[in-house]
Amino acid sequence: MNPSLASSPPVSAPQAAAPRAAFGILGAISFSHMINDMMQSLILAMYPVLQGNFQLSFGQIGLITLVYQLTASLFQPLVGLYTDRRSTPYSLPIGMCFTLCGLLLLAFAPSFTTVLAAAALIGTGSSIFHPESSRVARMASGGQHGMAQSLFQVGGNTGSALGPLLAAAVIVPFGQHSAAWFGLAAVVGIVLLSHVSRWYAQQHRTTKAAPARVSNGLSRRQVLGAVAVLLVLIFSKYFYVAGLSSYYTFYLMQRFDVGVQNAQLLLFVFLFASAVGTLAGGPMGDRIGRKPVIWASILGVAPFALILPHANLFWTVMLTIIIGLVLSSAFSAILVYAQELIPGKIGMVSGLFFGFAFGMGGLGAAVLGVLADRTSIAYVYQVIAYLPLLGMVAVLLPKVSRKS
Repeated sequence: MNPSLASSPPVSAPQAAAPRAAFGILGAISFSHMINDMMQSLILAMYPVLQGNFQLSFGQIGLITLVYQLTASLFQPLVGLYTDRRSTPYSLPIGMCFTLCGLLLLAFAPSFTTVLAAAALIGTGSSIFHPESSRVARMASGGQHGMAQSLFQVGGNTGSALGPLLAAAVIVPFGQHSAAWFGLAAVVGIVLLSHVSRWYAQQHRTTKAAPARVSNGLSRRQVLGAVAVLLVLIFSKYFYVAGLSSYYTFYLMQRFDVGVQNAQLLLFVFLFASAVGTLAGGPMGDRIGRKPVIWASILGVAPFALILPHANLFWTVMLTIIIGLVLSSAFSAILVYAQELIPGKIGMVSGLFFGFAFGMGGLGAAVLGVLADRTSIAYVYQVIAYLPLLGMVAVLLPKVSRKS
């Protein structure tokens, strides 16, 4: 027998059983996220059409966003808490069914009240979809949690970017009723999510053993303090994004005399830049740590945000691209950092942070809409420019270690 072979150490079991990312499932859940958020963004993209059909004020436009975001935010932590205790794989296609019903109601809404009801249905679908889909992304990550969350998030951001583009191509020329055609995308999403749910159910059946306890080395007080800091960062990011995106088309139309379709195309450019930036946040967090990514992504946009209200059309477009690229890298890092702060509560943590993000977006849109009615859209952009400076509180975040 060859002595070199006899003396070679055996391959350890953990090395042989190293988990691998399920990229097929990650692709399916990311594509479904794109469909879900594309249909949600159609609400925002349809604002000029709805304003013309129902003679809406900016306050009423903000109220639409508030209703959608509140239904999405209030239910998400509850859904996540429930699914932490009881596995519900097939809630994913059910959530998409709610979104489909809301979209069809929006397409044929005869009044402002019906528009609000449609927004509430779409928000409910989102509240069911996000906590469980975020859990699936983590399950399929193979240990690369930041990468998996970035892939999941980029689907949603891409869908948000496509909404205005599709609205400019279809809804603006053909009217409110044409939004119903996008229900076909929801049907595709339901089919995909049914496949993901079967995989999820199988994973749940084959992993009945109790998970190992994981400690992050932090006291309860440190965890609560870190969560508070993260919520402040979510507030600054999503309140700012709500003002920037909800009224971007109106800002371009009023300040630079840009047409409706061109304004929606430029909104697509901003949202697409946000989708591209999302890809960087998670993998960078896996490599260099979550805290530096969180710090740089929010505070890093402050100089550009402060310059934006004083820029001409060309530099407005350029600055919003930079802001979208940098700011969007934050959420994946924030979410994975929060999941590591509170191990074993993936659904509740995901629901809390998605819900709070949506809630701050809705509240921001409503408050800033009232402010725009009383002053101007340009003044709103000057006010929100200071919000990214809140990124300085990221210095208070503790370092999270993982110990089994």
